[in-house]
Amino acid sequence: MMSACPDVAGCGHEPKYAKCVQLRYNYRLYPSPGQRMALARAFGCARVVFNDGLAAREEAHGAGLPYVSDGELSSRLTAAKRDPGRSWLNVVSAVVLQQALADLNAAYRNFFDSATGKRKGPKVAKPRFRSRKDRRQAIRFTANARFRVLPGGRLRLPKIGDVPVRWSRPLPCEPSSVTVIKDSAGRYFASFVIETQAAALPESESSVGIDLGLKYFAVLSDGRKITAPQFLRRAEKRLKRVQRSLSRKQKGSANRDKARVKVARAHARVADARRDFHHQLSTALIRDNQAVAVEDLAVKALGRTRMAKSVHDAGWSAFVGMLEYKARLYGREFHRIGRFEPTSQTCSQCGVRDGPKPLYVRFWRCQGCGAWLDRDTNAAVNVAKAAGLAVTACGAQVRPGAWPPAPRGEAGTHPKSHRETA
Repeated sequence: MMSACPDVAGCGHEPKYAKCVQLRYNYRLYPSPGQRMALARAFGCARVVFNDGLAAREEAHGAGLPYVSDGELSSRLTAAKRDPGRSWLNVVSAVVLQQALADLNAAYRNFFDSATGKRKGPKVAKPRFRSRKDRRQAIRFTANARFRVLPGGRLRLPKIGDVPVRWSRPLPCEPSSVTVIKDSAGRYFASFVIETQAAALPESESSVGIDLGLKYFAVLSDGRKITAPQFLRRAEKRLKRVQRSLSRKQKGSANRDKARVKVARAHARVADARRDFHHQLSTALIRDNQAVAVEDLAVKALGRTRMAKSVHDAGWSAFVGMLEYKARLYGREFHRIGRFEPTSQTCSQCGVRDGPKPLYVRFWRCQGCGAWLDRDTNAAVNVAKAAGLAVTACGAQVRPGAWPPAPRGEAGTHPKSHRETA
């Protein structure tokens, strides 16, 4: 993840792409049984503080009283820690509890900004109460908590201990905060936030338009096609087996909890494989092209059709989000054209609009210039043109008066992987 960091003191950023940004680096944690119990206490205390603050504001709103300020909630937290009935709040780091209130305050700000129109994008709902049964539990330590990475590679967390970390890559600089996360599969992660300068990649002369689909995950304007991996479809047999086993377990039993974890781990493997594919492909496209253009798809609407499972399996929104933030990070151009642009109805050679076509029509002949067009590649070229990007003449894969041959990357009996075709 990346977000711009405007004018951080002392960052010394230069104009254009040498700007200060915030990045997240995630690593797997392997806490001991005692550390897991300490983390469970921290998760529970942070959840109670968050819910108490939310309940106070809901009660004030229902009674017609003024909005409970952030300072008032902090004062109530201090008083609650002195209460003998809430003395167990002192067993965790005070920073964890303050950050729980900070999360609540940020949730309310986002809700108010969304309701008043100050925040663009999808509507943000009101904050909801947290539950111990939520799929994700998290606590955050800032620099005030004095967490640190030890020379031996362990992560020292206040009132939790030195937790082993699997360092898949080194941290580029000192982190400003760390969030400890437990997912539904029972895995623990450390998410570090660092502030660094964005480094622009060398200039590239190429640009690309991308048409996203189901059979082919992405068709590029230069004619390349990346086959959809279909991670969920490939894992359906295993998912079906573990979910059937879960349904047979008695509710509330220990065996049902074990079966639930197996289901969560099976889904986590699918999600991890999909995320890795998205990262590799988006990085390759951003590295090789100066400008990237995609179509703004109505994923939410498509997720309610008979193609819903395949649409969610593709993960278009996550992929486009990666393209967007990596383009900002590495000084590339990112364009998102409107979803009502007739990319599949317009000839990319002469510009004649030929009307809508059923989905089974994968090749069509232009009534204006007589060229045979590959539907997906033609759409990718039109996406690039709609964004004002220059495309090569051979990008549309046309062949006047004859059925077009199979693209070079698709010929043969053994389809290539996305790494080879991309």
